[in-house]
Amino acid sequence: MTPAEIDYTALEPHLQLQAQKAQTILRELEKRIVGQTHVGRRLLAAMIAQGHVLLEGVPGLAKTTAIKALSDATSLSFKRVQFTPDLLPADVIGTQIYDPRTSEFRVKKGPIFANLVLADEINRAPAKVQSALLEAMQERQVTIGDQTWPLEEPFLVMATQNPIDQEGTYALPEAQVDRFLFKVLVTYGTKEEEREIIVRSAMALEPVMEKVATKQDIRELRQWVDRVYIADKIRTYIVDLVFATRFPAQYGLTELATWIESGASPRASINLDRGARVNALMEGRAYVTPQDVKDIGADILRHRIRRTYEAEAAGITVDEIIRRIFDRVAVP
Repeated sequence: MTPAEIDYTALEPHLQLQAQKAQTILRELEKRIVGQTHVGRRLLAAMIAQGHVLLEGVPGLAKTTAIKALSDATSLSFKRVQFTPDLLPADVIGTQIYDPRTSEFRVKKGPIFANLVLADEINRAPAKVQSALLEAMQERQVTIGDQTWPLEEPFLVMATQNPIDQEGTYALPEAQVDRFLFKVLVTYGTKEEEREIIVRSAMALEPVMEKVATKQDIRELRQWVDRVYIADKIRTYIVDLVFATRFPAQYGLTELATWIESGASPRASINLDRGARVNALMEGRAYVTPQDVKDIGADILRHRIRRTYEAEAAGITVDEIIRRIFDRVAVP
């Protein structure tokens, strides 16, 4: 059935029901997390879109709490890996252990075998450990020895990194950074939110969270994403946005030509398409609007644009470059 043959008006009530499921999960997260609603929304959106999330923020902003809360609100397993300079790939994916009783090797699976995996301070481990995640994140499988093990769906990696303390850290390989659907900047909350954090901390009572969604609920949300309509003109808009990061002068953004070393990859176009459809689904709509693309655009493009030394020296941020692109590229 082609998009023109689908009755999207009839789909709307079903999509609104799926949106209610998503909103129920988000409300449950708010029991544990004060503020940071954007983080919770992006984690859930990434799970629905079958992507991964890179969170960047100073310590104490509930990055770890967010993904643990998502596990508590759903029926998904959770594992945490603390990345350190002495971590080995086997500590993440697992290894083979020789059993003298049977004279055979048996596989001991690592913490990657979970629905939700927290890679805490991922930039503190060397490249060989970070690269161990590549197969899991992209292929949804892990190879140990001569055996390949599929990872149970849904599967999401949430990695964190501290933008301030860079001593003893390793830059993430570009191939791995590109595999994250979103890069979310976690910032401080409001005065009222911080006051609420103090009150909750003083009470020393952690809110009891209910499991309001199952694995099947997440699978259904994923299936409905494919039914959200995205017009050709919206897809053209997405392509124009990505091409503007590569050839800014063609879009009247000549000043960006000296600020951008390399633009976004084709994976950015794919993720903007899927991310916009997920955003529409979470709003209960059967179709994508340009605003859906704008809502998720910065989090998808932020880690896919490399600045030149000139831009860094001038204090030009990637977010400023993205803002100018969205301001200049024609909206359908």
